[in-house]
Amino acid sequence: MGSFTDAVAVVTGAGSGIGRTTAVEFADRGASVLVTDVDVDGGEETVAQIEAAGGEARFLEVDVTDPDATQEMVDVAVDAYGRLDYAFNNAGVGGAQTPVTDYDPDDWQAVIDVNLVGVFNCMKPEIAQMQEQDGGGVVVNNSSILGQVGFEASSGYVAAKHGVLGLTKTAALENGETGVRVNAVCPGFIETPLLEEGGITSDPEMRKQIEGLHAMNRLGTPQEIADAVCWLCDDEASFVTGQALGVEGGYLSR
Repeated sequence: MGSFTDAVAVVTGAGSGIGRTTAVEFADRGASVLVTDVDVDGGEETVAQIEAAGGEARFLEVDVTDPDATQEMVDVAVDAYGRLDYAFNNAGVGGAQTPVTDYDPDDWQAVIDVNLVGVFNCMKPEIAQMQEQDGGGVVVNNSSILGQVGFEASSGYVAAKHGVLGLTKTAALENGETGVRVNAVCPGFIETPLLEEGGITSDPEMRKQIEGLHAMNRLGTPQEIADAVCWLCDDEASFVTGQALGVEGGYLSR
């Protein structure tokens, strides 16, 4: 895979898990990285890890549900580094685990606001910047295997992640000739703090059940997602746009 030297990347939800690992991977490949999250301590720790390895990064607190904040995010990246080559729209929340009939409307809206509206809020200024600059750019949105199938008691999350794929495909069509590629990754269940908070990795029986849904009979790692995101950004994927890349250990094969 090629070097990202002199390139600039923005990663949302980079304070832990997939976002942190992807931000570190971008930096390891030579990119300057704007690390963003609502978790200030987590985001600053990601920057510290990048800097300790000799990379270039800075942190900006960003609430992706606020379109002014996502515009500022792009402006800060461009002011600091001169352009925006890669954007990984990763920020997300799990939401309530309850049937549709019991889902609280406020909880539903909160999941949609972060996981779907937040991606739109990020894409709008990111793509606008990439269209204006020489060389275009690449946007990668974090959807999920649950953006392609249903999953009981997770209607808010499932609906939002399906929506992310619709946004991705539409933006890819709109930008087929602008030099901007737009794709999504669809991770399986990944070993992250989000799963631990949801009780999946901390409950041995539940963990075993979830692992068994994947043909490889294991959870994925954040590094496996980071590698896929960076491949989609690389010139090796120059003819890839509008795709939902499953990185899911065979979950969707069943």
